[in-house]
Amino acid sequence: MSSGNAAPAPARMPAAQRRAMILEAARGLFGSQGYNGTTTDQIAAAAGISQPYVVRMFGSKEALFLEVFHDTLQTLIDAWRETLATLGPDQTPAHAIGEQFVDLAAERGLHTLLLQGFVSGAEPAIGAAARDGFLEIYRFLRDEAGIADDEVQGFLGSGMIFAIMLAIDMPARFDQDPDAAALLRATFGAKCGQVLDLVRGQRDAAVRGQRDAASVGS
Repeated sequence: MSSGNAAPAPARMPAAQRRAMILEAARGLFGSQGYNGTTTDQIAAAAGISQPYVVRMFGSKEALFLEVFHDTLQTLIDAWRETLATLGPDQTPAHAIGEQFVDLAAERGLHTLLLQGFVSGAEPAIGAAARDGFLEIYRFLRDEAGIADDEVQGFLGSGMIFAIMLAIDMPARFDQDPDAAALLRATFGAKCGQVLDLVRGQRDAAVRGQRDAASVGS
């Protein structure tokens, strides 16, 4: 006979919540390790979900990467649209969405995930998605932000340099190498301190997560 004081069974996590956790973990790992350097086992461990569940939900690592890429690209475009909708009278579209692009460093893996997609042209499906995505960004800049073609190259170039600085973790050299500090200030301008704080916070959180995972497994 069961006791009336038995603890209730833990609530089952909704599939949508699990999906979001997998996408977040995948974005961080794909962004830092690349497509070929990341496994579904690593993503499952980072999300706290079994590897078979990840495969059942997405089908393959490639399908998961493509979903993360499209989701990340949409996050960027949506953020830019919100910025344009609240554009101040003294702001230009290029400057406002450029500032927003820097602020999105708070979204762990966003810039580096997009960069990983753009440099994976040798993978047929990913290369096709990356080309379509880059054209979507260009059309947004031209058609919605109203940035002239002769300015788009500079905007995109600055964005790629920004992503590269994060991908190679140049902020880790800020306090060690004056040239690295100068390069980071030139890249991020007045928001250099903000970016450094965000990156350091994310690095500390990652270290804590690794320690917690190790303690659970020990």
